[in-house]
Amino acid sequence: MSERKTICFLTAVPESVHANRLASGIFEQCEKYGYNVAVFSAMTAPDFFFREYVEGEMTIYDLPDFSRFDGIVIDVISLVLQNRFENAEMICQRIREQTDAPVVGVGIPIGDIRMVRSDNDLMFRELCRHAVNVHGCKEICLLTGQKGNPEAESRLAVMLDELSKLGIQVRDEHIIYGDFWYFSGQKLADDILSGKISMPDAVIASSDHMALGLMEELRVNDVRVPEDIRVFGFEATHEALLNSISLTTIESNFAKCAADAVDIITAEIEPDKEIIPFKPDLANMLHLGKSCGCKPDIEKTLDMVKSSMYFISKNYSTDLFSDNIDIGMLMESYIPEKLTASQTPDECISNLYDAAYILFPYENFYLCMCEDWLDMYEKDKKGYTDRMKLVMRRSKDCRGDLCSNTEAKVFSTKEMLPGMFEDSDVPYVYYFSPMHFGDNTLGYSVLQRKLSEKEKINLVYRNWLRFANNALEMVRSKHHFVDMSFHDKMTGLLNRRGMHSEFEKMRRDAAPDDKLFVCVIDMDRLKYINDNFGHQEGDDAIKTIGDVAASITDEHELCVRAGGDEFYIIGIGPYDDIVLDMKKERFYQALKKYTDKLQKPYSVTASIGVALSRLTEEVRLDSLILEADEAMYYHKILRKMNDHKVDIR
Repeated sequence: MSERKTICFLTAVPESVHANRLASGIFEQCEKYGYNVAVFSAMTAPDFFFREYVEGEMTIYDLPDFSRFDGIVIDVISLVLQNRFENAEMICQRIREQTDAPVVGVGIPIGDIRMVRSDNDLMFRELCRHAVNVHGCKEICLLTGQKGNPEAESRLAVMLDELSKLGIQVRDEHIIYGDFWYFSGQKLADDILSGKISMPDAVIASSDHMALGLMEELRVNDVRVPEDIRVFGFEATHEALLNSISLTTIESNFAKCAADAVDIITAEIEPDKEIIPFKPDLANMLHLGKSCGCKPDIEKTLDMVKSSMYFISKNYSTDLFSDNIDIGMLMESYIPEKLTASQTPDECISNLYDAAYILFPYENFYLCMCEDWLDMYEKDKKGYTDRMKLVMRRSKDCRGDLCSNTEAKVFSTKEMLPGMFEDSDVPYVYYFSPMHFGDNTLGYSVLQRKLSEKEKINLVYRNWLRFANNALEMVRSKHHFVDMSFHDKMTGLLNRRGMHSEFEKMRRDAAPDDKLFVCVIDMDRLKYINDNFGHQEGDDAIKTIGDVAASITDEHELCVRAGGDEFYIIGIGPYDDIVLDMKKERFYQALKKYTDKLQKPYSVTASIGVALSRLTEEVRLDSLILEADEAMYYHKILRKMNDHKVDIR
């Protein structure tokens, strides 16, 4: 095995036709050259209406350490928000700051990034030839995007050029600018119906959405397609094939654009490597439909229908379980109900592990959570922590897996995924997706597949992540309420309920020869401080004692605010009298250090008592606390006799 190079691909809405075509081109070339691919993608578009949700999605672009990659491909189109480039420009700025690796943009220009233009010339020429040579259209109307938009102008120019070569001159009134969306098609239909524009033989729209909007408006006004007017689209979207009048359309050439971007990177990082160009299959990219009068491609239409249907009964005669996975299987699996029923973080992670079967095929599925993902007290939880927790790894054969929040592997966020850059015998693709609730960052997931796998990210994956996000937020809230019931709000220490819960866990894990140790600490003269300096000062004094107690509590011990001004330290282990004396000495040294810094007009002091016992079945925690409490009161009486001026230890 040799060390593989890794290409980073930045896109959005990976289930979309556009992103899938880009991925196809990138994956095919990277498989040829033996490269891994890391895909970082928001699951929604930047202009999605739920703004807080979008903010949570966009965090994924803050994750990659671009210095670790050998080249970067940016799907600029998917990252642009209504012709505003701020998101894409911020990403490009981060790339410039982190790496000198080659960067190539696809689709539209951005800054000084090298760009592969979305060269769809062959596709629009094929549509024009089909309209003229197959159907004999002479009066043709061309509907493109916004005037001045580079892509809109380019598509229009190519169609005008090809029609001219075919002997067709397009009238000025039949050159129409729109916005690539349904409304442009509806407006064109209204203009034709009103007589503002003469009825053409055919309309070639530079997007399926405009063509579909046109056909729908014509239909409701009793204009027949294709008998009265033929309509052609571009991009071969799902809607085009599934429309009541299936649309004749052609796939975009974005797969080749993305493949060319990989070739540019390859030529720079491995100048001696042979470049094997990507060859699009033009004949297979044209999807015939009823809208032009041709016989529809039934096989392609059925495939699209199958991928879009909600199946309840499955065809289990298939050899591959993954062939049956669709949105219907996800919804009928009751995965959301099982996930949201999780009572603890570990149970939730375990349920997510079980539910990951529906994401097949994959080599591994990972869940990486922010180190503080359970913390509900942070007001601003946007962005990833410096360290992440690998709480789950599920492999295809379920060997060597991980499934625990409490025993998670912690790693540097710059690493992104432990082991991703290690040698492998075949190239892989890693899909990084954000885990969040609204704009609150929880972590991210990683789906690892062989690059040779044909399956791409789909509707099932996006909705599974939504269910997982909701479950994680719900269990986070449950954990918060449990945590509140187990902890004292003023000091953050365990309360009595939390003490008993944690003590039972300690007792279960105890060794046969362990001893039970209890230390009771009681603050002196709290009433005097409250009466003379106010209750806020009294609260501050209580917190000081709590901080000191916590500072001498060892990792395997419990620190408890038992109520009012009384605190416990509880431990199970190989204790002896010397350790107890050292614990008291540490307390008084720490208390003096704290109070010297406070410079209060009153002294903060406390009395302490300890007790030690063999840990037998008969020993009760409350009994030992009472013994330590009596020792503490004896100590307090001695301190009063000495007027609080001398520490009796």
